[in-house]
Amino acid sequence: MIYTKKSPALLIIGTLMLLWGWLNAGGNVDGVQAWLQKSAYSDHMKVKEKFDAEQRVAGEIAAAENKPAAVVKMPASRFDKMKDSQTQLSYIIGGTFAVLGLLILLWTPKQGSLDYYLGVAPGMAFIVGIAFAVRWGLDPVFANWGKAVKDAGILSWDFAHIFNLNYVVLGIVLGIIIVNVFNIPDWAANGVRTARFFLKTGVILLGVLYSAAELAQLGGLSVIMIGVFVLGSVGVVLFMGRRMNAGNSMTGILAAGVGVCGVSASVAAAPVVQAKAVEIAYTIGTILVWGVGCMFIFPTIGHLLNMGPVQFGAWAGTGILNSAQVAGAALAFDPNGIETLKVAEIFNITRVLFLPIIVVWLAAWYVKHEEGAERVDLKQVLFAKFPVFVLGFLGLFILSSLGLFAPAGHYQGKYFGPGEVKEDQFLKGKETRALEAELPKARNPAETLALQDLIANRKLSNREQDNTLKGVATIKDLDPLAKSAIEKASKAAWHTSKIISAFRDWIAWLFAIGLTGLGMQITVKALKQAGGKPLIIGGIVGTIKALGSLAVVLLFVREFV
Repeated sequence: MIYTKKSPALLIIGTLMLLWGWLNAGGNVDGVQAWLQKSAYSDHMKVKEKFDAEQRVAGEIAAAENKPAAVVKMPASRFDKMKDSQTQLSYIIGGTFAVLGLLILLWTPKQGSLDYYLGVAPGMAFIVGIAFAVRWGLDPVFANWGKAVKDAGILSWDFAHIFNLNYVVLGIVLGIIIVNVFNIPDWAANGVRTARFFLKTGVILLGVLYSAAELAQLGGLSVIMIGVFVLGSVGVVLFMGRRMNAGNSMTGILAAGVGVCGVSASVAAAPVVQAKAVEIAYTIGTILVWGVGCMFIFPTIGHLLNMGPVQFGAWAGTGILNSAQVAGAALAFDPNGIETLKVAEIFNITRVLFLPIIVVWLAAWYVKHEEGAERVDLKQVLFAKFPVFVLGFLGLFILSSLGLFAPAGHYQGKYFGPGEVKEDQFLKGKETRALEAELPKARNPAETLALQDLIANRKLSNREQDNTLKGVATIKDLDPLAKSAIEKASKAAWHTSKIISAFRDWIAWLFAIGLTGLGMQITVKALKQAGGKPLIIGGIVGTIKALGSLAVVLLFVREFV
């Protein structure tokens, strides 16, 4: 089979990316960028005004001393860094696609590895190009509209923020519109299927952001919550499936999909319950319907309940069925940070690790309830179907915990370094006085000692003190200045390594591209496949799981760990 389609599409996409990079580099689209990136441009103008004022003063001093004025380059602003990032990505990615596009036009396709990889390149460029347009264009446009509507008094809230109209949701929605209204072009069909590769690569790279110290604090919680809700969900589906006569094989793969991790769990369980293709399709349709709704509903509820990264991450990682949908909801809730996604993926990875247990359980259950069922080789099934990307995540996690990417024991991608706090970041007199006035509100000797040490040193000394003071910051009626001082001291003591910062950016791009491609695989036909008993069972159990995990999170999960 020949995969490569003779088409100029890849060359055109690559050329357009190169053009955008060239326009950015020359400052030819600064007006457009200023309109799109209003916040960054406003900061840029403040930096420029300050720099110009300093240069005027320096020039006057130099003139008075009859010396030539020193030539100083204006420091790069957030706006400048954003432009440089877009330029570099456009040149690198666009140049690669343009070269491959020329090769496709000049080369006569022959069956083999080169043909296969060239065949997927146009589709990959298709979803990458759309992800670029959404993240650099649509995302800031909707953010500006939401703020403008709120500032104009038309609405009292930012609709773009509440409804999560950011690059993650917009990419998924645009993908759904393309596949259902316009269809995927023939030349892009093979490459669009690589969306899951981007998602799983993103999950693997998340391993660099974790450390054993962090997992020790969240890992125990995730094991308990996931254990209860995974085992409970599987049990309820098996019970309901038997009562509703849904069929043992249908019930078995539905239990795996709803209970563990969606589509991959269903596929892993299919051999042990001897599921038919149509039953797998029904299960995938059910998971798809539920998951698509969750990607939009969960973040909105999270914002309405004022949930933080840890709480929402724990809820999404427990209550949403499919791994890709967990990532989509976490990024929709917090598109500009990585903390929510990290917590969600800790819970998601924990859930995936339950898969071997569930497969064994379903195998035993099926043999017991299905007359004439053939026994299967569980060992072979487990090795064949275990998600390999989990091993990649664990490998990078181990390297990260050993200090390869940041000092060992880093937390949320950052490391605690009180010795690196600069003197201008020390607490000021009014801040230490505010803390001193709040000392009587300390609830135990540990909090009193932590506050006294902060007042004396004007900076944090260790992580234990930081954790204790995060608890102090939650005291009711605490003076706002004292609370702000605690937050300032904590922020100053934590540092992000340049390596981890780079990984954060690449992870965000991988998920943006992957989720855009995922949207292109959500068809109306697939959604209709979820009809009947599977949809009823999946909907009931999914709702119970979502509401139950939400209650547990709100009652027992602290926002700081």
